[in-house]
Amino acid sequence: MNAPTPEPPVVVIGAGPTGLAAAAHLVDQGIEPLVLEAGSTAGAAVREWSHVRLFSTWGEVVDPAAEKLLAPTGWTHPDPVAYPSGGDWADLYLQPLADVLGDRVRYGARVIGVSRAGRDRIVDADREQQPFVVHVADADGREERFFARAVIDASGTWATPGPAGGSGLAALGEKAVADRITYRVPDLRNPTVRARYAGKRTAVIGSGASAFTALAHLADLAKSGDGAGTKGVWILRRGISGSTFGGGEADQLPARGALGLAAKTAVDEGHADAVTGFRTEAIERDADGRLVLVGEDGRRLDAVDEVIVLTGFRPDLSFLGELRLGLDERLQAPVALAPLIDPNQHSCGTVHPHGHRELSHPEQGVYLVGMKSYGRAPTFLAMTGYEQVRSVAAAIAGDLASADRVELTLPETGVCGGAGLFDAPDAAQADGGGCCAPTPQLVRLGVPAAVGAGAEQAPAGGCCGS
Repeated sequence: MNAPTPEPPVVVIGAGPTGLAAAAHLVDQGIEPLVLEAGSTAGAAVREWSHVRLFSTWGEVVDPAAEKLLAPTGWTHPDPVAYPSGGDWADLYLQPLADVLGDRVRYGARVIGVSRAGRDRIVDADREQQPFVVHVADADGREERFFARAVIDASGTWATPGPAGGSGLAALGEKAVADRITYRVPDLRNPTVRARYAGKRTAVIGSGASAFTALAHLADLAKSGDGAGTKGVWILRRGISGSTFGGGEADQLPARGALGLAAKTAVDEGHADAVTGFRTEAIERDADGRLVLVGEDGRRLDAVDEVIVLTGFRPDLSFLGELRLGLDERLQAPVALAPLIDPNQHSCGTVHPHGHRELSHPEQGVYLVGMKSYGRAPTFLAMTGYEQVRSVAAAIAGDLASADRVELTLPETGVCGGAGLFDAPDAAQADGGGCCAPTPQLVRLGVPAAVGAGAEQAPAGGCCGS
């Protein structure tokens, strides 16, 4: 008598915080995971911003199922109220968790395609009875395939940052001046990187926490002994209002609020000039090799030496082309999740509890989780991903009662209204109740007329938590 064929594992794409948490929850459900990680270590993407401190505490970035898996090894939970850096998170939590999972984690395994075995996206016949097939390439280009009963894509969005161009496309000339552009918060503790920005004029394009961090770091450099003459130029596609700098003291994540206040201080103290209502159309080199940003409205800014582009991220969907995904046409997030996270409407950080049902697709057994589930929407928190994969793992195990029992309360930012992706300079203030903070007042900044002349200031509109 032939032995029964073992059921294939659940393939998890990515050994980052959410991917490893997914594996831990699957193990907790008695399901075998196979984690495929393109990098050579756990948390490879996190390690690329190892110098940046999280605005969440250790108590908020350790998954309960992962902690349960780690406990027998003698692992000690770091101080729950301390704030880890990206490097701390990777070294003290993610790598130990991956080590516990052992051979269930494959490194140097870049997923290049996912489909149904013997079925492209067109074929209906017996589709749901077929396992998934996952094609993988290693660092040398050698390819292999794995079969899976389900696929959890936790590959994130780190590898696909947004461009400088205001239309969602790279600005004209952006690729030609790539030697002067970075799409990450630079590590100014590194002497080589520090020398690149010290005493230089640097444009920072973006309006989120990463941009706040970069502005604060440049201001610190300007005030240091080796950074005299360092200047930031903050490029904002919107105007400036009370919501521009986040929730400040009203933010229930104090470290997140402090980032916005640090950015405001950088501008108020003259270490950065704010250019508002500027959508970059082109980046040109002047006769001295410096960079000139040209706006869609024809404005040409004074030359800068470097450009830091922090305009968000977008999901890489290229290897999922043979699957039947249901994605929102704007956010590229699952259609049921998109209205709950739409940055045109929400910025408070409070997200309606969601799990496997909001993350599902027409192709049953496929889930996009973590940062990737948000598509192009910002403000994702680790605890959101942990709750997502808890629900997904329970659903795969057939425990729908547990999978549907989704409870999630996120810290609010203290700022009402959308994130302003609508960019309307005359956006109406909301007159309804239920906001998480009073209507923000315009912040008056001492922006030099040569930099910000004629720029419009935009109040935020709308309420959160609706």
